[in-house]
Amino acid sequence: MADFDVLALSRNESRLRLETLIRLRWLAVAGQTLAVLLVHLGLDFTLPIIPAAVTIAASAALNLYLRWSFPQGHRLRDGSASAVLAFDVVQLSVLLFLTGGLQNPFAMLILAPVMISATALAPSYTVTIGAAAIAAASVLAFIYLPLPWTPEGLELPWLYRTGIWTAIVLGTVFTGAYAWRVAEESRQLAGALAATELVLAREQHLSQLDGLAAAAAHELGTPLATIALIAKELEIMTPKDGEMAEDVALLREQVQRCREILGKLNSLESGGEGPLETMRLLHLLEEVANPQRPFGVDIRVESRGITSEPVCRRNAAILYGLGNLVENAVDFAQRTVEITASWDQQGVAVNIVDDGPGFPAEMLSRLGEPYVTARGKRRAKDGGGLGLGLFIAKTLLERSGARVAMRNASGGARGAEITVVWPRGAFERGVADPGGSFYGSRAGAD
Repeated sequence: MADFDVLALSRNESRLRLETLIRLRWLAVAGQTLAVLLVHLGLDFTLPIIPAAVTIAASAALNLYLRWSFPQGHRLRDGSASAVLAFDVVQLSVLLFLTGGLQNPFAMLILAPVMISATALAPSYTVTIGAAAIAAASVLAFIYLPLPWTPEGLELPWLYRTGIWTAIVLGTVFTGAYAWRVAEESRQLAGALAATELVLAREQHLSQLDGLAAAAAHELGTPLATIALIAKELEIMTPKDGEMAEDVALLREQVQRCREILGKLNSLESGGEGPLETMRLLHLLEEVANPQRPFGVDIRVESRGITSEPVCRRNAAILYGLGNLVENAVDFAQRTVEITASWDQQGVAVNIVDDGPGFPAEMLSRLGEPYVTARGKRRAKDGGGLGLGLFIAKTLLERSGARVAMRNASGGARGAEITVVWPRGAFERGVADPGGSFYGSRAGAD
C-alpha cells in the first residue's frame, strides 16, 4: 500500500522530546529539594543533608548539560532516552538510600521512569528500566540509612517492608504494561490515520493529473501549430522527388500525430461530459472485482434493484474502499465470493460474502480498527497483513457517506459478510440527471 514503513514513521514521531524530560526532571528536583528541606529544617530531623544535596544537584547538573548540548525540540533515540531514565532510577535510589529506603513514603516514585519509558520507548527498553527499578527496590529493602523518626531511630517490621517491596514490583509490572498498551494503541491509530491520509493524497494527485494533462495540451498547442505551419511551407518548397521530400512528409505526419495525442489529453479536462467520469453501480463493482479474478476464486456479481440503476461519479475513495474489501474476501475465500448490489429510491447497498472461515470470534468486536488482522493465504506468502486495509477501506467509504457493517455469515453459512450502504443521494452526489438537475441536491435531505 505504501512505499515506507508506517510503524517506523509513527515510532520516529513518538520519540521522547528532550524538553519533556528536562521539565519533568526540574519538577523532580524541586520536589526533592522541598521534601529534604522540609524534613531537615521544618521537622527538625537530622538527615545526611550534604550527600542528599549532592545527589539532587547531580540531577540538576544533567539537566543543564542536556539543555546546553542539544537544540530545543530535539527528540531522543530510544537508547539515549533509556539511558537518561536509567540515570533517574539510580539518582532516586541513592536519595532513597540516604532517607530510609523502602520505609520512605516517597519510595513509590521509583515507578515514574518506568511509566515514562512505557509510553514512549520500545518494550525492550521498558523491560530494562523496569528491571533496574525492581533491582533498586530489592537492594533498598536491605541496605539503607534509617530515617530519624525518633532519637533512637525507628525500624519498621520486616513484613511491612516486604509489602512495600511487593507493591513496587507489582506496580512496576502493571503500570509499565498498562501504559505501554495505551500508548501503543495511540501510536497504531496515528500510524493508521497517516496511512489513510497518504492513500487519499495519492488518489487526489492522480485525479489532478487530468487537469495537468489538459493544461499541458493547451500550452503545447501554439508551438505545435507553428511547427505544423513551417512543415507545410517546407513541403511546398521542397521538390516532390528531392531527397528531403520523405523527411518533410514524415515531419507532417508526426505533427498530426502530436495533435491527436494532445487532443486526447485535452479531452480529460471535460468534467461530467466524459464517458469515464460517471459509472453505473454494476460497472463500478466489475471494475473493483476484475483485478481479483486471476487468483482462482470465482467472483460473482449480482444485482437486485426496483428502480433505475444508480449512477455515481468516479470516486477514488469508493473504488479503493470497495476494492480493498473484495481483495480481503478473495484472500480468505475457499472457492467463491459473491458481490450483490441492491438499490431502491432511498438507498444503495453492496453486500460482499465469501465462503472462507469467517472472522475469528475474538476479532468481531474490533473489526475496522487499525492493526487488527488475521493473515490470509496470499498475505501470508507476501509478508503483508498489518491490518490497515480494512481500517482504511472503512474510513474511505464512511467519508463518502456510507455505513459499513461487518459480521460472519448467518443462516448456517460459512464465511464473512460485509455490507456497505449509502443513502441514494449520497451515492449519486454530483451526477446530472437527464433534466439537468443533480442527484446530489437530494443528499442533504436523506
